Amino acid sequence: MNFLAHLHLAQSCQSSLLGNLLGDFVKGDPKERYPGLIVDGIRLHRFIDTYTDSHPLIQELKSCFPGTSRRFAPIALDLFWDHCLARHWSDHHPHSLNEFCQAACIQIEQELTFTVPESFMKVHQRMWQGRWLESYAEFDNIEYALQRMSRRSPRMQALSSCTPSLKIHYERLYAAFVRLYPQVLEAARLKCLEMGS
Repeated sequence: MNFLAHLHLAQSCQSSLLGNLLGDFVKGDPKERYPGLIVDGIRLHRFIDTYTDSHPLIQELKSCFPGTSRRFAPIALDLFWDHCLARHWSDHHPHSLNEFCQAACIQIEQELTFTVPESFMKVHQRMWQGRWLESYAEFDNIEYALQRMSRRSPRMQALSSCTPSLKIHYERLYAAFVRLYPQVLEAARLKCLEMGS
C-alpha cells in the first residue's frame, strides 16, 4: 500500500496519520524517539506492508510482470492500489477524496510537534502542495510516479518497465484489489486492537 491507502487504513483504525506516513522514513526501533501513538502508527504501517507483501494474492500477481520487472512488482502494485482506492474512493469513504486529503493534512500538521526526518518533511510538503493523492485517480499519474521513482538510482530503473503490465492486466489487478483491500483493512484493525490503539 502507498500513501493514500496507509492514510485511509490509519483513519479507519483510529491510528496516528503521521505515524503511519512516517513508516517509510523511520528505520529501527522508533520507541526511543517518538511518542507512543506515533510509534503505534509506525508499527501499523510496517505491519500493513509485511501483510500485503506476503499475501498469497500478491505472490500470484507477480506472474503478470515479466523479466526484471517482476522484482519491482510489489512497488508498482502499491501505487496501483492507491490508484484503485482514489478512483473508487466513494466506495470506501463517506467524504470526498479532496475533503479527506484536506482534513488529513491538517491533522498531520497538528501531530507534528517533534523532529522528524528531513526526507519525510520534503515528501510531506510536496505531497500536499502537488495534490499527489487526488492525482492518483488518473492512471497516467501512476505511470508518471513510477517513471520518477525509476530515476532515483540505477537499481530502480526497471521499475518503469512495470507500467505495461499494469495496463495489460488492469482489470485483473483491479479485481484483485477488490478482494485484497477488505482483508488488509480487517487485518489492520485486528493489529490495532492487539497493540491497544
